[in-house]
Amino acid sequence: MKKRILSGMRPTGKLHLGHLVGALANWTKLQDEYDCLFMVADWHALMSEYENPGLLKDNMLDNVIDWLSCGIDPERSTIFIQSQVPEHLELYFIFSLITPLGLLERCPTYKEQLRQVVNRDLSTYAFLGYPVLQAADILLYKADSVPVGEDQLPHLELCRQIARKFNRLYKTACFAEPKALLTQTTRLLGLDGRKMSKSYNNYIALTDAPEVIRKKVQGMFTDPERIHVADSGHPDKCNVFSYYAAFSPALKDQVHERCTKAMIGCTECKKELAALLANLLAPIQEKRLAWQKDKKRIQEILSTGRQKASLLAKKTILEVRALLKI
Repeated sequence: MKKRILSGMRPTGKLHLGHLVGALANWTKLQDEYDCLFMVADWHALMSEYENPGLLKDNMLDNVIDWLSCGIDPERSTIFIQSQVPEHLELYFIFSLITPLGLLERCPTYKEQLRQVVNRDLSTYAFLGYPVLQAADILLYKADSVPVGEDQLPHLELCRQIARKFNRLYKTACFAEPKALLTQTTRLLGLDGRKMSKSYNNYIALTDAPEVIRKKVQGMFTDPERIHVADSGHPDKCNVFSYYAAFSPALKDQVHERCTKAMIGCTECKKELAALLANLLAPIQEKRLAWQKDKKRIQEILSTGRQKASLLAKKTILEVRALLKI
């Protein structure tokens, strides 16, 4: 049997190029080798969007359409909505009984979010417990591995610690410690050189039309040391070049040479990048149009996914309840 993985996304807004290179491109490849469960993490989204939850429902459907349009195959993968499987919260509560506060307060990503997110109040009990819910998500399905980037390793290690402590306390081997499936993803900065984020509005959405892409790319920061067209460029310091490296490795060397030898100016370089990105997204957007006309099929996919996920989740919870004598 194939080994199982679980991964998910929070439906906090439209998906963009960062999601494509950071997750979706990898997810489509993993389907060939693993039993994949892909989760719309709406409880996780609510932890930060609890003050304005109105858009989450629309975002969930929109995100799933993007997943399907990018190649996630419902015949090979289980696609489901987290909140439709109540066992997530039950295991989350059980794990919260045995997770020390200090372990959560030391989590580097928690501290980073508190520093960076200034337009929401994240100093809540739920947000502090974010990694515990994440551990419940993973262990509920007894995932063998979790596809993560290096920045997410602290969360996975916390999950492994929770599994170890549960097994030790209740003298069981109920939960195996999931392994990190390190993904070789390209870290894509936002159009302004900062972290790509909905809050900064510095991204190209998978749904952006060619004229929107062109306008956004024209506003990108380029090589700060290149003042005149005749000056030699420094591609490795240019955010525009990083997009070529991420989306067209075949053109990368050519663009590098043209830039360093002043054979192309920044305006023309950005014009070519905009055309490249529009062509890249065109087939995805074409599939989106087809999926948007078949909402009934999408609901069937999510219903089937919920049923498959629920069968696995219920089995785990029955084991856990037996161990806790409840």
